[in-house]
Amino acid sequence: MASRRRPSFRELFRTEPVTSALLSVCPLVLAAGQLANGYLNDLPPTITFSFALVMIAFAVVATDHHAARYRRRRLEADLER
Repeated sequence: MASRRRPSFRELFRTEPVTSALLSVCPLVLAAGQLANGYLNDLPPTITFSFALVMIAFAVVATDHHAARYRRRRLEADLER
């Protein structure tokens, strides 16, 4: 039976690199880009910080969901053996 530990970030990237990058790295890059864009174009900080905060929250929730889905598939594969 599989262990009850959560999969590591490295393990997620090793097994599904594209999905992991899209769900965890891309939103963070987008948030950083929006912060830089807001600074360079003199946008109100409340808008750019709000967007960055939402994108960081999305990355956290999506990565957690991705880890849970990976763990469930691993547990189902162990049960089929």
